[in-house]
Amino acid sequence: MSHTALAPNHDLAAVDTLIAPHGGVLKELYLPPAEAEALKLRSARLPGVDLDTRQLCDLELLLSGAFSPLEGFLGRRDYDRVVEELRLADGTLWPIPITLDVDEDFAAQLSTGSEVALRDSQGVPLAVLEVHDVYWPDRLHEAKRVFGSTDRLHPGVAELLDRTKPVALGGRVRGIQRPAHYDFGELRDTPRSLREWFAANGWSRIVAFQTRNPMHRAHRELTQRAAQQAGARLLIQPSVGRTKPGDVDHYTRVRCIRALLPQYPADSVKLSLLPLAMRMGGPREALWHAIIRKNYGASHFIVGRDHAGPGRGSNGQPFYGPFEAQQLLERHQDELGIRIVPFPAMVYAANRDAYLPSTQVTAEDDVRDISGTQLRRHLHEGSEIPAWYSFPDVVKILRERHPVHAPRGFALFFTGLSGAGKSTIAQAVIAQLLEHTSRPVTVLDGDEVRKHLSRGLGFSREDRAANVTRIGYVASEIVRHGGIAVCAPIAPYADARAESRALVEAHGDFIEIHVATSLEVCEARDRKGLYAQARAGKIARFTGISDPYEVPEQPELRIDGDAAEPVVLARQVLALLRNRGLIDG
Repeated sequence: MSHTALAPNHDLAAVDTLIAPHGGVLKELYLPPAEAEALKLRSARLPGVDLDTRQLCDLELLLSGAFSPLEGFLGRRDYDRVVEELRLADGTLWPIPITLDVDEDFAAQLSTGSEVALRDSQGVPLAVLEVHDVYWPDRLHEAKRVFGSTDRLHPGVAELLDRTKPVALGGRVRGIQRPAHYDFGELRDTPRSLREWFAANGWSRIVAFQTRNPMHRAHRELTQRAAQQAGARLLIQPSVGRTKPGDVDHYTRVRCIRALLPQYPADSVKLSLLPLAMRMGGPREALWHAIIRKNYGASHFIVGRDHAGPGRGSNGQPFYGPFEAQQLLERHQDELGIRIVPFPAMVYAANRDAYLPSTQVTAEDDVRDISGTQLRRHLHEGSEIPAWYSFPDVVKILRERHPVHAPRGFALFFTGLSGAGKSTIAQAVIAQLLEHTSRPVTVLDGDEVRKHLSRGLGFSREDRAANVTRIGYVASEIVRHGGIAVCAPIAPYADARAESRALVEAHGDFIEIHVATSLEVCEARDRKGLYAQARAGKIARFTGISDPYEVPEQPELRIDGDAAEPVVLARQVLALLRNRGLIDG
């Protein structure tokens, strides 16, 4: 019998015993078919937004009712209270701002009552937004309140400050059609369909588990014990929208979970996918996850150590305390409705040959663990992964995804003023790389990219950002296939560099190298006379003279292009790559 299905129970009384959605009503926002078709035809004449990954995930969960009680993107009053108090304007508990960000030129076309077509990346209309509010959020304040930090090492902060557009549109959304998904179609439940499945199969006590990682034995032990503790069946609902840069792709994660399902008792577990764009917001995100699972029909929710935490900040300290998420949810337990199952990490004690909660470890226990870095090393080297850590079928899938000795792709992204020495140092790095490796290296130099990939783009902020994003996209494809991309644009704007980083880090490592040569030296080196023309007003928007260069705050490496010969500076870059294990010593 399948481990994701129960024998049918035709007594649908269980539907009345499922937990109520947040706010009491499941807010499904799709129009009836005839109205949806009419709106689809009319949407072709409306101003439109092609949604990015985060916006697309948010829209899908709005339309399906997973974000109940929301009926659209937040207006100013709701936004302000969510940021300050974790509540909507009417007092309903809601911790994460769900906003639709657009640029100022687009917003200038709109006013209260305008309609905006919301489309996917292929231009397919999914919904129409009725604009009730156009406002300019204070993103820095939002970062401090929602994430508790302005440190861009936090992926949510970096996106908010560097990649989110300045204007927010608030208003009700009317759904035309569901976003298209061509993978795991049978696992993509809506809140409505999952609730119907629970009712049809007699489930009423359901404990939900959120994950963004492949599941191993420790996860199996934790979830099984949590379900037993709650007297509930288990819903495994991994996030398959956008997670943390560098995470294992969702295809591999879902395959691993499927391989793990036979390790549970029959008819005790349901696998369903959640198209959520995570913010990695720690305690607030954990509260958000609980509300979403409540809307899907779960009565209980597992909250582990450092739930949805993004790791450490630039000060070396974790962004959130290990139990902050549990504490926040416990404070709101009664109002929230869904019951929280706080659970410590599960660790393997070799002397007992058993997993146990970390709170039960004694000084005599021989605790074993394998970090994510160690696991990747085992996969890369082909070395044995202990049986206590994972199951053979799961390890097989991971080995397929990470073949033995397959090199990890990476991008070297040189940025700096014109004349800083980016291209020269990059060429010296390439030469030294090729002395020791036969790996493919692709150069994306600023001038060459402008000539071919970005022909026709000008030098407005938007065109410059588009140029850098194109470089990032091509680099990400090179990195995805295990290659080395060497990029050397000026890339003056932090948000465009951050976008390139996000594209590359979905597949490999992004090494930002700020060539911090002084403006005076760059001008003195200027063989083309560009700086002189810029100072004479003959070249508009010239970086460093009439247009700003936003200095990288935390590049992986910062070097002065005038401090030493290029070959010496190149050695600093190669030393960094060796230290990160990206090239052999």
